[in-house]
This record gives sequence, structure tokens and C-alpha cells, in this order.
Amino acid sequence: MSHILWDKYLEFEVGLNEINRISQLYTRIIQLPIQKLDHYYHSYKQFITLHTLSDLQTDEEKIATMAAMPATTITEANNVEAGAAEGVVDEEGNMMGAKVEGSVKQEQGSEWSEENELAKFNYFRDELYKAAKEQDARISDYESAIRRPYFHVKPLDDAQLANWHRYLDFMEKEGDFAKVVKLYERCLIACANYPEYWIRYVSHMDLQGSMEYAVDALTRATQIFVKRRPEIHLFAARFKEEHGDIEGARLEYQFLNSTLAPGLLESIVRAANFEYRQANIDGASMVFTSAIEYEKSKEESRALPYLFIQYARFLDQVVQDTEKARGVYADALAFLPLSKTLWEALIHFETYRSGPKDLERLESLIEEATSAPKPDVPGLSAVDREEISNIYLEFVDLFGDLERLKKAEARHRHLFPLRKTLESRKRSSDGSGSDRAKMLKVSASSPAQAGGPAYANGQSQWGAGYGQQGYVQPSQAWQQQPAQQAQAQPQQWNAAYGPQPAGYNAYGTYGAYGATQPQALPPPQQQPAAAYGSYAQGYTPQAFPQQPAYPQQPAYTQQQAPAQQAYYPAYY
Repeated sequence: MSHILWDKYLEFEVGLNEINRISQLYTRIIQLPIQKLDHYYHSYKQFITLHTLSDLQTDEEKIATMAAMPATTITEANNVEAGAAEGVVDEEGNMMGAKVEGSVKQEQGSEWSEENELAKFNYFRDELYKAAKEQDARISDYESAIRRPYFHVKPLDDAQLANWHRYLDFMEKEGDFAKVVKLYERCLIACANYPEYWIRYVSHMDLQGSMEYAVDALTRATQIFVKRRPEIHLFAARFKEEHGDIEGARLEYQFLNSTLAPGLLESIVRAANFEYRQANIDGASMVFTSAIEYEKSKEESRALPYLFIQYARFLDQVVQDTEKARGVYADALAFLPLSKTLWEALIHFETYRSGPKDLERLESLIEEATSAPKPDVPGLSAVDREEISNIYLEFVDLFGDLERLKKAEARHRHLFPLRKTLESRKRSSDGSGSDRAKMLKVSASSPAQAGGPAYANGQSQWGAGYGQQGYVQPSQAWQQQPAQQAQAQPQQWNAAYGPQPAGYNAYGTYGAYGATQPQALPPPQQQPAAAYGSYAQGYTPQAFPQQPAYPQQPAYTQQQAPAQQAYYPAYY
């Protein structure tokens, strides 16, 4: 899109009427894959026809032309004068020796002519134009995808950002260093607010051995364009360390951790690792302790548990000081006793570290964490306490003896119902988390626990008060039995469902463990709120308005089922 500038440049040179400069400018333009390339090429061809070759040629081309010209064309007059002075002249006034010598040279240079030189001149420009056209064909897709070549504070869309990366990949593979630099500079006009392109530019210049370009780009990025972005300073610290500027790298980390982004976990960990690489273990520990103290001063810090964990990991795995790492966990749990993340990290710390396990100490901590909180003392939620207890059971099962395992299991059963224990183990094995655990708790007051299985033979019975369930299963239309028939026999299902797989029957055991007889269903007004096993507590109970009835199912021929309430329009 630079044709507007080239037009102004040509207008300026034409106004000066310097033919040689205009020709040189056209030669520059037709080498570039710009939008009006064909226009400039045809204009130049017309311009050539209006002027002589000597006016169009550059000084270098004139010297080459003179070297190719026959010697007699240049020296004929001088030779005649010299021959006349010596008296060696024929009847027509020509010097005899010069004539013979000139005829040889004329024969040797018989192929030269001004027309041939003009053809060579045009051929050279034509080749430049063809190369530019080929380059234009290769980059046209990338260029057409650039919708905003100028800078704007609004972010670019993902398509344009990806196009710049693809365009840079292509140009780097071409291997023309000057073109790569120009494309990076073009890219950084539109993408000046994106550190990833500055980082890529510096890295590529460093890879090419052009430190001057790399340092210049890094300076512009860190001091002008993206100076408030932590990632560019993290990159600058690593770049300076790689090239031996240790103090410069340390200043970058200090600026990040004290001014720009205090509490940024990645910056803190990198700064500590940097100090360790400099054999400064005390400095690395100081980085962690300073960050921890800063986060402690905040009213609420999401990064503080992870800082404790990273510091303990550093001490255990890098410094090889296990006891000091255990002390960090002790201090962390004393300051954040309600952090489930820290409790889990402590168990995993003892699990995966080599050497003897501190089972006694860990057991006392787990007992403290999983005990029911006192009325006036805040504690972990029931779900979190159960999760921690399950993780500890796995730990004891792996590393403890039989007596310790039996003790841990007995305590778990005392604190949490057996049903919950089995469900929690099943949940941990399939990768589900504590959010789902909230849905898998059955109310202690549910009639399903006292009177038998929640649903017989793997099928669920939903009550008329559907809106109060809190769990929605839109994909199945359950039908309710009339009150006078529900007490006498189990629910009848459409034959189209067919026999259920064995996996469905397994869910029937969650209500009362091993009960297999169908449960007599209560009347609609007495239908239990947690009829589908345990999903009721996962959602806040809601009352839904009455909706138009579903059409009656034709498959129910033996019993007349009442019309089902269509609840999901109101639910969703």
C-alpha cells in the first residue's frame, strides 16, 4: 500500500526533470511487490522510449557500456591525428597502421551496438519486475488478510493476529534478512501492544546474530510500547541473563516483584530460580519469604497458598532440606488453617518425596483438619474435610501398616457415613471433583434412606413436585403413578426402553446398599425430594410454576397415568 508515497516521490523528481534520477527511482519501484506494480512498470516502459540510453543509465552502467564499446569508436580521431604526424597515411588520408589495427578491433566488437545495450538495459528491468510479480503472488494472501495495518488501541481479532504469525513464518523461511526486518517493523505498527510479537522479533534477531537489532527492539518494548506488561520483563530478564548481563536481569526481576506486579507467582518463582542459578541460595529464599510476607499483609490473597507450596517444594527438591520444607507447611497451615489446597499439598508432599514418611505428625494434622469444627470456631466445609480424609486414606493405604490403616478407616467411618466414603472413592477414581460431591449427598431426612432403595431396578421415580427437585433431566420424560396404584406395585415403563444394562442396576444400590426389592412409591404429594439418589442437594431448591401438561404416552395401556407437568420451559 506504499504507492501513495512513491507517487509523491516521482512527482518530486519529475518536477526537477533529472532523467537519470527518475530512471533510478522507477528501477527501485519495480522491484517491490506493491499494489500498483503493473502501473509503474508500464509507465517506466513508456518513459524509456522518450529518452536516450545515456540519459537513463546509472554511472555504473555507463562505465560497463564504455568497456564493451570497440576501441576504434573511442580512439579513431586520435589515431588519425597521430598517423598524420608520423606521415604514415594512405591515399585517402588514413593512417596505414591504425587502419589495420582498427579493422581488427572493429571485427572483434562487431556485436556491440546501442540497440543491444538498450535491450540489455530493458532485460535487466524486466527481470526485476518478474521477480517482484512472483513475490506478490506468494504474499498476496497474507497481505489481503491484513485488515488494519495501522496502530489502534482496540485489540486485533484472532484472525489478523494469526495471519501476522503465518506471514512472519513465511518470510523467515524465505531467508531474506532485509525483508524479514521490514516485515517485523510493519507488524509491530499494528501489533505494538502485543508482547508476543516483540518477543518473537528479539528472539529471531538474536538467532540471526544481529544483536544490535535485538537490543533495539527489546529496549523499545520494555521502555515504551509494552512497558507495563509483565511478560516482556520476564523475557528481558531471561534474555539478559543468557547474554551475561546478570545485574540487568536481577533489576528486571526486582522491578517486577516490587513495582510492576508484586505477588505474581511466575515472576517470584523465576526470580528465585535465577538466584539459585547464580549459587545464591540465601537470595532465592529471600525472594520467597519477601513475597510471602507481602501477601500476608493483604486482607485476602489467592496467591499465598501457592507461594507456601512453591517455597516448600524449592526447599525440598532443590535445597534438599526436607525438615525446613515441613516447617514451611506448618507455618502455612497455622496461618491458613482453612485452605484445602495446603492440606492436599501437605499430603502429596509426604507421598511423593523420597525417604521416611512422618506418619505420626501427618496423622495428627489430618485429625485436626477433618474433625468437626466447634460452634464458634470456623473450619473446613464438610465436603472439603471428607476429600482430605479420603486423600489421607489413600496415603495410609500406600505407606502405613495395617493397624494404622484400620484406625484411619474407623475414624473416617465415624466422621462420615459409609455411603459417602464409597461415593467419594468412586468419585476420585473417575476424576470428578468436589463440586460434583455436593450433588451426590443425600439428605439425612430423606425417606429413601429409611424405607429402602431410592429407586428400584435402576429406574428413578420423580414426584409431582418436580420443580422442587433441583436437578433436571430433560432427556427423559418420567411418568408418575396414580396414588392409589403406586402403593401396590412398582412403576411400569414403556417397552420401548427395553431391558436396562447392568450398569444402570448398580445405581440402585446407592440408596440402601444391597436392597434389590422394588420400593412402594408414596402418593404424589408425599414423593421424596431426593428421589433420584443424591442429586437434590447439588442445587438450590426452587419452586416452579405449573405448566401445560404433556400429551399422554400411548404405551401406558395397563394404567392410566395422570398428565405430567412440563417443567423445563420455566426452569430454563
